[in-house]
Amino acid sequence: MTRAGVSRRTMLVGSGGLLLAVAATVGWTDGGLAEDSLRQAPHHAAAPRARQAARITTTRKRPREQAKRARLTRADRGAVPGEPVRYLDDGPKVIALTIDDGPSPVYTPQILAVLERYRVTAAFAMIGVSAAYHPGIARDVADAGHVIVNHTWDHANLAWLGAAATRAEISRASDAIHEATGRRPGMFRAPYGVWSPTALECCASEGLTPLGWSVDPRDWSRPGVRQIVSIIMADTRTGSIILEHDGGGDRSQTVAALQTVIPRLLDEGYRFATP
Repeated sequence: MTRAGVSRRTMLVGSGGLLLAVAATVGWTDGGLAEDSLRQAPHHAAAPRARQAARITTTRKRPREQAKRARLTRADRGAVPGEPVRYLDDGPKVIALTIDDGPSPVYTPQILAVLERYRVTAAFAMIGVSAAYHPGIARDVADAGHVIVNHTWDHANLAWLGAAATRAEISRASDAIHEATGRRPGMFRAPYGVWSPTALECCASEGLTPLGWSVDPRDWSRPGVRQIVSIIMADTRTGSIILEHDGGGDRSQTVAALQTVIPRLLDEGYRFATP
């Protein structure tokens, strides 16, 4: 998951500093993650302040920085330490669609059907525990040719975790996704868009490209299909990486929005690629 509301600033928190972070509430049922608990804990909801002795970066960038990042090639981006990929550089009007928090036995198949109809390939950021509980759905995503992204084991807020726990979240998710799909993810997306130094170091050591986003319609909050479509159409530019969700709650609005926004983007001359 990844949602809006995280500060666009890079926060440096030292001794005596205070970090306004996002608290993730993960629920459990005998079938896996509790959808209701995830709905009640949105990606970027306000959380209590906590002392942190680490620098946390978010997926948001200022306009000048965005323009600079958009000019970089993929290789250039990969060479910049601590910088998640937020833009594509594959030519005019090339964009990417990313789908977070699945796999879901209800909404992932619906989204796959929409993508197949319009011959769009997307990147699915999977939660490890969901892939473990729904391996068939995870395999369907992989078999359809979509990119698989590691989104931690249980959508933990990495700002609150130490080095060992962070590495466990990432490695355990990779193992579960590999077991379900036959693929080891080559990319990682931090829940809530909160990047800790340890997470970035782990990505480097595990060969995972850190993945951010540049267009967030806040579909997780269920603002209405029209609102989701409006934000995507207004904010999408060449190189945009669009954030949507197939898990973590009721995603019927997301499905309906994709049925509208994908053909509209195609009609405007956009082409979908993957990060």
